[in-house]
Amino acid sequence: MAATRRADVTWEGDLLSGGGVVTAASSGAFRALPVSWAARTESPQGRTSPEELIAAAHASCFAMALSFGLAGAGKPPRKLEVSATVTFDKVEAGWRVTSSALTVRADVPGMDTAGFRKAAEAAKDGCPVSQALKGNVKLSLEATLVR
Repeated sequence: MAATRRADVTWEGDLLSGGGVVTAASSGAFRALPVSWAARTESPQGRTSPEELIAAAHASCFAMALSFGLAGAGKPPRKLEVSATVTFDKVEAGWRVTSSALTVRADVPGMDTAGFRKAAEAAKDGCPVSQALKGNVKLSLEATLVR
């Protein structure tokens, strides 16, 4: 069964001086997060951006995929600390999301470094958000096993 999720945005004004709010309509997990062009290209100042929301989606998806893969290999993680840094840049064709850099620090009892890095790469390549970004966005991974 397919899962669907919805987010709603209300925008007022033009691109440069206007702004809006984004709400997680399906879950209610967040409501009326302010969003603006300036939050994308300048200082966020308490506002979010599509790129920050992509980063949140990528980090959480990767964490779930890695947790699943490690547990499936008999090495469930004690703790995963994951971040994703998404870059929004002006290129010849206009503004684009150009990269998503994943970083993970993991405490995985009984796991060796080589096995952990292999599992982390598989999670990076296989998580659904990575699949959605692949081919359009440079994906990278820094994986550290801290035991």
